[in-house]
Amino acid sequence: MSKEYGLRQGEPPLPEQLLAPAARPWAPGPRDALVTGMGFCLPGAGDEPVREAEQVWTAASTGTSHVARDGFHHGTVRGAREAFGELLPQMPARYLRSYADVHLYGLISLAEACKDAGLDHRAGELRGADVLTARAGVDSNYDSYRAWHDADPATVSPADAKSLFVRLLVAGTSSDVGPVQAALLGSTGANYTVSCGCASSSVLLGIARMMIASGQSDLVVVTGVDRFDTERVLHGHRLREVVEREGVTVRHNDDPPAAPRHDRPMRPYDAAGDCMNYGDGSVTLILESREHAAARGARAHGAVLGQATTRGGLNSAVAIDTGGTGLAEAARRALGDHTSLERIPYVNGGGEGDALFTRIESNAVRALWGPKSEQVLVSSQEACFGHSGAPLGNLGTALTLMMMREGQVCPTANCETPSPVCTFDPVPGTKTRALHFDRALSFNYQVGGVNSALLLGGGDAC
Repeated sequence: MSKEYGLRQGEPPLPEQLLAPAARPWAPGPRDALVTGMGFCLPGAGDEPVREAEQVWTAASTGTSHVARDGFHHGTVRGAREAFGELLPQMPARYLRSYADVHLYGLISLAEACKDAGLDHRAGELRGADVLTARAGVDSNYDSYRAWHDADPATVSPADAKSLFVRLLVAGTSSDVGPVQAALLGSTGANYTVSCGCASSSVLLGIARMMIASGQSDLVVVTGVDRFDTERVLHGHRLREVVEREGVTVRHNDDPPAAPRHDRPMRPYDAAGDCMNYGDGSVTLILESREHAAARGARAHGAVLGQATTRGGLNSAVAIDTGGTGLAEAARRALGDHTSLERIPYVNGGGEGDALFTRIESNAVRALWGPKSEQVLVSSQEACFGHSGAPLGNLGTALTLMMMREGQVCPTANCETPSPVCTFDPVPGTKTRALHFDRALSFNYQVGGVNSALLLGGGDAC
């Protein structure tokens, strides 16, 4: 039994392994980047957010989706303000009134990650931390502006008007999620935000690793957080319905583009997969140098051993690299001379239900493993919580490290019948697959040709 994540599912014989010796001898070093804290604020089954690693594992290991409610397929975080009050009771009420939902999500996942890592932010134990935040949209700005614009002066009290005004200032200036997190920690380190869509937090994990390896930092907090305004998303859905009703065909690179929908569930790697569902939320990971973690007796979930970002070399910001060549190249660069492909039996994929993205990833996996690609396990847990944008890199990393620890690969949520396009095993169904492994890749990619690959380690890397 794993106290961190849940019950093991027996000890069946290990499947045939692809494992091979590393490309070069590897030994733990003092500047390795270890993941010592995980915190979440994700959609849950009820009226409380999923906040802890064990809750995330429970959903992911059973392929459970928290996306749909009353026929509406959107991963909605409920109970964030109550969770915020429980975790951060010392926060003045006036701050709580001023924060948009996206601020609450980021602060909740941060507080949970600190608790998981055994770090007390109130005692100043993260004062020297660097705070890096991934964002894929301008949701908080839009929501705050709309709240101000829609307010009726005749019915808004002076206190509410002041709160709305402060909220607009917070969203419209530098005080987005990152600076608010840094203020909570009293951080004296670097603090900046990166926005490059679904790959945002993956890119920041790579940056955090380089900061630690170079000696620039011993402690880095990386948060991915986003919120999707349902009215805007629904407006796009209605436009799509009009297009379909009028018989207009929109195609790109001979494949239909990714299309969010709310009337049916997302099914990554499934033969019936034709859409994605958005999901709100936040994931925070705390990274430490090995020597810093050892000095305070911290336990590690695993390590970030490599990361690479590439572009597809396309001439349009909204074009799509269906060949997967950029994604495959990112994987090769992340591996470097550290780990051979033969030692990677599992990839945490970026599949989100759209057939086009299944094609991209299938082509990339085939380009990397060739005829052995059918033996590679590739699964996605996006359908558990929805396509959340910036948090996806952090979530994939957290889940992959949990899988290594448990010796179990989580299934692809909502995948029942694998698409014939898949060149890999997408682990369909609702049960985990036994696999002993200590190296894995995690993919994130998006429209526009941006690709990220992370090399993650467990076992000796911890």
